[in-house]
Amino acid sequence: MLTMDQIHHIRALYYEQGYNISEIAEATGRDWKTVAKYIDMADFNEPLPIPASEKQFCPKLEPYKSIINSWLEEDKKHPRKQRHTATKVYDRLTKEVPGFDCSYRLVAEYVKYRKEALNLKRNEGFLPLEHRPGEAQADFGSAEFYERGRLISGKYIVLSFPWSNAAYMQLLYGENSECLLEGLSSIFRHIGGVPHEIWFDNASSMVSGIIKDGGRDLTERFSRFKEHYGFKAVFMNPAEGHEKGSVENKVGYLRRNFLVPVPEFDDLMFYNLQLLDDLDGDQDRMHYYKQAKIAELFEADKAALMPVPSVWFDTSRIITGLKTDGYGRFTLDNGKHEYSSAPKYALGTVNARIDSTLVTVLDNDYHEIVTHRRLYGDEHQSSMEWVPYLEYISRHPRSLKNTGIYGMMPDTMQSYLNNCNGSQKKDVLHILSELTERTGFDSALHTVEQAIRYEAHDPDSLRSLYNSIFSDVPQLPPLTTGDLIPELDPMPVHLEDYDRFLKRGGGLNA
Repeated sequence: MLTMDQIHHIRALYYEQGYNISEIAEATGRDWKTVAKYIDMADFNEPLPIPASEKQFCPKLEPYKSIINSWLEEDKKHPRKQRHTATKVYDRLTKEVPGFDCSYRLVAEYVKYRKEALNLKRNEGFLPLEHRPGEAQADFGSAEFYERGRLISGKYIVLSFPWSNAAYMQLLYGENSECLLEGLSSIFRHIGGVPHEIWFDNASSMVSGIIKDGGRDLTERFSRFKEHYGFKAVFMNPAEGHEKGSVENKVGYLRRNFLVPVPEFDDLMFYNLQLLDDLDGDQDRMHYYKQAKIAELFEADKAALMPVPSVWFDTSRIITGLKTDGYGRFTLDNGKHEYSSAPKYALGTVNARIDSTLVTVLDNDYHEIVTHRRLYGDEHQSSMEWVPYLEYISRHPRSLKNTGIYGMMPDTMQSYLNNCNGSQKKDVLHILSELTERTGFDSALHTVEQAIRYEAHDPDSLRSLYNSIFSDVPQLPPLTTGDLIPELDPMPVHLEDYDRFLKRGGGLNA
């Protein structure tokens, strides 16, 4: 398996410098099949770790790709009407290549992909002296915002286009790799294209080291992202922020105009979608020195963008082999942030899928166990998802105090369970699990606190208290009738009349 730097070198020789497969194989010392594999690679998503029970397989068309590539390369020398069609390629493979047994559909899909790739313009391989349409700059800023009433010290990423002076931003929880890639992906999708070149600082989420002659060692995740979208990454000299002055100015402009006052919202994802639309509207103003509106100039930027790949790039990452303690908990971020899994995974290992907002705990077959909101900050924090634990001890209520889970519970809940008898305890734990899954552990705990006030220990009372506290049914005010109901004269009643009717119908008088 080649490193991303080695893969990029092979692809650069082919797409940027015009070497053919044989020349690249000789120059790099790689087998020509290996060279062809990475030249043809269209999906740079990091593959999901494969369970031992699964078998890998090799695509049937792989042995014939180099032959197809050579025919299509030769086509570039000839008139368009005398080039191979997918049907012609399939016919030649069937007639000329012994043992060929792939379907026409498979050949047609590959021919279509290779023809699109061969029509792409080559990158020039030098830094521009002037900004060109389709070129962008990226940088982070710091900002606070309120999400569901909670103050968050977050970040925002800005992608600016110096040619038109257009810019887009996305609010983020942090400045890690997942935030960077999600922010850029969202902007790419919104504008409908990918800049052919993006200038960056030397952030650790992208650059793992600066090497001799100004080169950069890139992180694995960023290398895959860059190759997947096909843009060229240009990195500035350390401490030379003025080299990308466009985005430096935009970071301040967007903070002053879109983050003052401090934003307040319920959901960051929906707020970011609205933010992209608002920034479309921000282009309805004149460029600071060109005699045109930014929106009009941005059309030239958009015309120069590369298409967004049809294959989705998964910006999350998977961490395998996380060791759990006796309660099934594990840590991330150098031990600062602790997450729960489930009792059955205590003193074992779990996996985790991590994106900018969530940590999804997975078992060894990559099935979901539980999902946490991702923790941020330098202080020690813990996220506890109680549903798996409450479900477990509801099946073993007699062993509650011996599981270790009992000691993790808040004092209020311990006290409440101590006052439940054996038969009640199982039902109460089951209800607490149900309530926790519905609206969270805090609401279940608040219900317990109210139950203690009313000295209610049976399951029905617990559920009734929850419904009265957290029900969405509004409390209606008492009905007032005023003078709407008319007064009626009392109807005279003669009991002897009822006696006569009862006797006639066969009834008995008591």
